[in-house]
Amino acid sequence: MLGSSIVPVALAFAVLDDLHGSATELGLVLGSRWLALMALTLIGGVWGDRLPRNVVMLSSDVLRMASQATIGILLVTGHAELWQLIVTQAVEGTGSAFFNPASTGIVPHVVEPPRLQQANALLSLTASGTSVIGPAVAGVLVATIGAGWAFVGDAASFAVSALFLADLRLPQTAERIDAPNFLADLLDGWRQFRSQTWMLVIDSWAVLSNMIVIAPFLVLGPVVAKRELGGAGAWAAIAACFGVGAIVGDLTALALKPRRPLVAGCAVVGSLAIPLALLAAAAPTAAIAAGALAAGFGLNLFNTFFVTTMQQQVPAAALSRVTSYDWLASVAFLPLGFALAGPLADLAGRSRLLYGAAIFQVAASLLMVSLPSIRSIRRE
Repeated sequence: MLGSSIVPVALAFAVLDDLHGSATELGLVLGSRWLALMALTLIGGVWGDRLPRNVVMLSSDVLRMASQATIGILLVTGHAELWQLIVTQAVEGTGSAFFNPASTGIVPHVVEPPRLQQANALLSLTASGTSVIGPAVAGVLVATIGAGWAFVGDAASFAVSALFLADLRLPQTAERIDAPNFLADLLDGWRQFRSQTWMLVIDSWAVLSNMIVIAPFLVLGPVVAKRELGGAGAWAAIAACFGVGAIVGDLTALALKPRRPLVAGCAVVGSLAIPLALLAAAAPTAAIAAGALAAGFGLNLFNTFFVTTMQQQVPAAALSRVTSYDWLASVAFLPLGFALAGPLADLAGRSRLLYGAAIFQVAASLLMVSLPSIRSIRRE
């Protein structure tokens, strides 16, 4: 997680500075990762239920180690080209497509049911804690020895992760390999997914939110930082404050147990609108960073409530497949959002696009908390 938290800042400025690229080209690089994630997540979910999940996770780490080491060396030696960034980030996305469903599905095998929310909060806290350190490290690396070393560091972190996973032992029941027809497995996962009305509703929102809200923030945020806030240091500070907010959200999730967890989660995730509006207004870095803190808090609190509810409502044997459908819904239009953010900002104006994204997030959040399928889910 530490290595992965360094990469977003380094990737943005590898494109904008090292390769002298544009917002559109940054969107293409970001989109390549998510396109691979979208294309292969369902396959990853099936194999996450068929094979021991720790083996799937370990193999994914080895693949991502190779892709990040390759582009890191190319950047350090000055031989990197845009197409190489696109290809290696697509490979990284492929590894994530297999890792993510397995990592969600593995938790109920190693944690007692009453501790699921706390376990998910602690897992998220690990990611959030490193996300505070990572952007700061990335800012220093980009400003001193170059973005390439951030990718080399990320490759090393995947190697360490694989070593830990190699020593993980699951209960015997979790290691049994059942391999019926692949397509039947896939269709059964879809039936399990669509039976959860609350998940269909939230994932429909996620499809639009990731394209309209997240993509413009990740593509246009670095551009605003470069042109109006002083460069990589400003964007690193904003990203770090997002991480601080995420930590606060995770700590809150350790103790907060609302009767209607999805209502609480959908309400607080509306805070993603705050940094978007502040970026649109070209507010000072400190103000945008404060908004990012609030957004990180809301997003991580929502994610913990959502994942815990999914682990409680979905049978463990189908959890990786259902998770893969959830992941697919989350990323379905994100590559398109990355690709269109730059051109739409040029066409409609960067501020108008960011303001529109903020309004959408608030309106959608209010709609979610009013729906019966969301309000009917109560904590176990």
